[in-house]
Amino acid sequence: MRSEQEINQAIDQYADTVRRLCMIQLKNKADTEDIFQNVFLKYALSSVSFQSADHEKAWIIRVTLNACKDLLKSFFHNRIVSLDEMLEQPAELAPDHREVLEAVLALPQKYREVVYLHFYEDYSALEISQILGKKINTIYTLLTRSKQLLREKLGGEDDE
Repeated sequence: MRSEQEINQAIDQYADTVRRLCMIQLKNKADTEDIFQNVFLKYALSSVSFQSADHEKAWIIRVTLNACKDLLKSFFHNRIVSLDEMLEQPAELAPDHREVLEAVLALPQKYREVVYLHFYEDYSALEISQILGKKINTIYTLLTRSKQLLREKLGGEDDE
């Protein structure tokens, strides 16, 4: 079990990452808060010793993704929140950012994960492959396909 100081430091450091990742996966603020609490409770009770800050962050991301997947698979998780309801929250988003967010959220889950980790958390394909436990070529394929899907939805032509 971890000390209160370690737990508070982890929450301060990873809270935004966990919440954003949950919102991308679940599209629901209430479920996001539930998963947030579960992730940091699991962290508090965990006896895993981390080799580095990157290892700790990867562990938190993996636990978050697994918790989101478990919730989405659960029998009792049957209510859906519309994208419009979720987008009412971040009023400060510019219209073009809102359009990109909608396009990313509309991607299938396997693409959302790699897009989030690559473009929002700045992980390399190798790091993503380690976090998700997938082959690096799979990650490259998922990134390529997700870029193509986003290009089609947003009408862009370049790789930006």
